[in-house]
Amino acid sequence: IALFMMPGMNHCRGGDGPDTFDPVKVMEQWVEQGKKPTQIIASHLRNGQVDKTRPICPYPQVAKYRGTGDVNDAANFTCVAEAH
Repeated sequence: IALFMMPGMNHCRGGDGPDTFDPVKVMEQWVEQGKKPTQIIASHLRNGQVDKTRPICPYPQVAKYRGTGDVNDAANFTCVAEAH
């Protein structure tokens, strides 16, 4: 079992967070190929164009900016356990 929280996304879609990804593809890879996702790369669209991407991390991990590079590019984030 894995839970992926979608920060910044409204109830089912929309909002400022990344809300565009293919959940069926992710589930097919997990079920049919045994590849459990360590993250899901999602996009946010503005006027039909991708304006940012982010990794969606399995709970309790969160996406953390690495400190360098474009803050709108998922490649510059990593999934980490949040310290409490």
